[in-house]
Amino acid sequence: MSKHRKMQIQLNQLLTINPIGENQQKVFDAWAKEKNLFLTGSAGTGKTFILLHLAFKAVLDKGEPYDKVILVRSLLPSRDIGFLPGTLQEKSDLYQDPYRILTKYLFEQPSEQAHEQLYGKLIGQGSLEFYSTSFLRGQTFDRSIIIVDEASNLTFQELDTIMTRVGQDSKIMFAGDMAQSDLRKNNGDQDGYHNFQMILEEMDEFEVIEFSIGDIIRSGLVRSYLIAKSNMRLKEV
Repeated sequence: MSKHRKMQIQLNQLLTINPIGENQQKVFDAWAKEKNLFLTGSAGTGKTFILLHLAFKAVLDKGEPYDKVILVRSLLPSRDIGFLPGTLQEKSDLYQDPYRILTKYLFEQPSEQAHEQLYGKLIGQGSLEFYSTSFLRGQTFDRSIIIVDEASNLTFQELDTIMTRVGQDSKIMFAGDMAQSDLRKNNGDQDGYHNFQMILEEMDEFEVIEFSIGDIIRSGLVRSYLIAKSNMRLKEV
């Protein structure tokens, strides 16, 4: 879909988001240098939120070559969504709820009802598509910004496959947190995420940025819990 067509959701509705802390600033700086991004580390640091902001800012800008944001994630740790009740679309919708919420905080809308309809409008105008890792084979994403969320739940083979889906005039961003991985430690699946990160660290096209508990931006009880959980994990190592 051409960006020169009239779209309901436009760039001037995107709120201004300023980086919080040193690592978020690194993300913005790397993006300005046209780097692909790999963000890893603590939950609650705003990784997915700022990636969505940067992606929509580029996609909705008529001067940029990108037509759409591609959101990719695994629907289940087992990679098999057949165990969930409902149709494929209903199963997929369940895992899109976090992004529906995040987009509400990215755009200015005239009413709460408009905010509720925002995610659907972005999909309807061709600015956003959601894919499960189970259905990427045969896809090539041109003129797209690809966001791979919960990347630490993916095996090396899945991460490798996603990289080969990047087409012409496209960029890719990853967000993950090994501490939240659902992959089993005893079969080596978790090693794939680290190995994939090491490959990207050798590529000039990528910027790898690691977030720590000091980057947590959530306040109150949630922040205290995330820090305490991280500290307990450090004691166990």
